[in-house]
Amino acid sequence: MSSVSLPVKGDVRHKAKSPILVKSLRTTFVLPLLIITLIVVVLLGVGIGAVEISPVQVVGILLDEFGIKNDISYEAHQQVVLMIIRLPRVVMGVLVGASLAVSGAAIQGLFRNPLADPGLIGISSGAALAAALMIVLGSTALSGVSLALGDMALPLASFTGGVLTTLLIYQLANVGGRTRVATMLLAGIAVNAVAGAGIGMMIFIANDDQLRDITFWSLGSLGRASWDTVAMMLPFLLIALVPLPFLARSLNALLLGEAEAVHLGIDVERVKMLIIIMVALAVGAGVAVTGIIGFVGLVVPHLMRLFAGPDHRLVLPGSALLGATLLVGADLLARMVAIPAEVPIGIVTALVGGPFFLYLLLRDRSKGYLI
Repeated sequence: MSSVSLPVKGDVRHKAKSPILVKSLRTTFVLPLLIITLIVVVLLGVGIGAVEISPVQVVGILLDEFGIKNDISYEAHQQVVLMIIRLPRVVMGVLVGASLAVSGAAIQGLFRNPLADPGLIGISSGAALAAALMIVLGSTALSGVSLALGDMALPLASFTGGVLTTLLIYQLANVGGRTRVATMLLAGIAVNAVAGAGIGMMIFIANDDQLRDITFWSLGSLGRASWDTVAMMLPFLLIALVPLPFLARSLNALLLGEAEAVHLGIDVERVKMLIIIMVALAVGAGVAVTGIIGFVGLVVPHLMRLFAGPDHRLVLPGSALLGATLLVGADLLARMVAIPAEVPIGIVTALVGGPFFLYLLLRDRSKGYLI
């Protein structure tokens, strides 16, 4: 009789637990690694450019700004470049990147579809239409508003357009006190089409300077960032960034379906309303100061789910860190690729993110991921 070799018990135990161990290690270290990566990218973002500022000099300048004496030497023009130009730009990139990514993760969890995006329900399009109206009509029909608000006219108009669009879509999707996600998606498609037609009309009647402004703004840029714009948009961005991770448990329950979430004690309608309002604030405020930046809210949450699984307790904060890192890194590349000109950041995110996302789709379509 031929002998049958049985696997060693220890080998079976090791093989059975190794995938769980690997997953546990990933979920344990993913957030610290993302924090370290973000710090490195921020230091590169504030240090690299026509005026080089080393990480040590960055620390020295910041310590001096806070009144802490140190022996780190730097030039006066390096301090001006860091504090007036680069630091507000990088801070804005961190805030907007984190907001777009967290908003994307929340929308995807709400719709239970990892291909959903904040732009899908018309927020970005509404903000873009309002901005185009202000750019083209700011010297004629909207001259009073433009004169009264000054440099804040464009970002405030964009923010207002995003919020009003969201309220309109929410009202259209609210039937009998319940928000119908399918109706909201269809309303978003219709709003995107109408907003696109409105933007096309503004492009048609715009002069050369206005057309250039519309084009550059629609492609996205952090070039308008200043401490004033950071201060103006910070409350709206924080209102969305801070509470959304606390909805992780509700979003996890919604993955099972709305009926199951109700049985688990989740107030589904309240969660829907909170997510929609906070996403509107985050995306509207971000689009108001940077223009339309695609890809971040779509792909970053998907990458986080690949790294850390579907648990929104990791997906939401991880998306914030990864989104901030991605946008600051893309802005650095946009500034460096065609010196002294600046490539719109939306082009960089599309060129880098689009093919990479297609690669992920092709690689993982047979692995059981919900894509």
